[in-house]
Amino acid sequence: MENTGKTRLPFMKMHGLGNDFVVIDLRAGGEMPSAGVVTRIADRHRGVGFDQLAVIETDPEADARLTFFNADGSLSAACGNATRCIARYLIDETGKTHLRLRTDHAVLLVEEAGNGLTRVNMGPPVLDWRTIPIAEDLDTLHLPIPGDPVATGMGNPHITFFVEDADAVDLATFGPAHEHHPLYPQRTNVEVVQVLSDSEIKLRIWERGTGPTLASGSCSCAAAVAAARRGLTGRRVKVNVPEGGSLEIDWREDGVWMTGPTAYVFDGVWRE
Repeated sequence: MENTGKTRLPFMKMHGLGNDFVVIDLRAGGEMPSAGVVTRIADRHRGVGFDQLAVIETDPEADARLTFFNADGSLSAACGNATRCIARYLIDETGKTHLRLRTDHAVLLVEEAGNGLTRVNMGPPVLDWRTIPIAEDLDTLHLPIPGDPVATGMGNPHITFFVEDADAVDLATFGPAHEHHPLYPQRTNVEVVQVLSDSEIKLRIWERGTGPTLASGSCSCAAAVAAARRGLTGRRVKVNVPEGGSLEIDWREDGVWMTGPTAYVFDGVWRE
């Protein structure tokens, strides 16, 4: 059947530990999708479905520029697993083992980690209340919210709760209640963390503008930073995500490095 629609948008589907993405490559030209197009593609019943949508563009000073959208069409300055997925695609395409990728948060360093793994430096965590941001001058290590959570910025805002049993939390109500907390003027990602040892944690995730996700790179980084700041773990931890699998988070002097697997699932064309 002949397609008579006006929009024909090639895309790639990728995921990192089930955290799934639609990726649009505009390096050869084309227009940035509107928020309306993003939300229609995001619909898992009438569209393609994704946790985040990422756009690749050329950059004069980096290997590529990445722009991230949440499923509700809002922009996000950071998306760690999407960055790793796209980095793997570019590593395979170019043969390079080290890349510089520009995001709205920072220029991120990415490297081949061996055994099919990809490593990205998500940059230093943001610990100052003004730049996370939260609405008041408060101790970011102990927010005055029931559950005594930690506030962290990883290019996007985070709130991390430490609990005895992560599976016992009703994330469907707990997540949105804190995503929209008045202390977070830009809303926030929500992490529920169970500490398993001084080098391992279990993570459940509610992502700002998306909802529950099977994994999240920036949330894993924020959770690991919060745990280390509280003295619950060291600065290098294994982060276990809900549906199995894990990321290695290493908070070094030059930033928070994240290592994990990626998957390129299929190519498609969005028609509208």
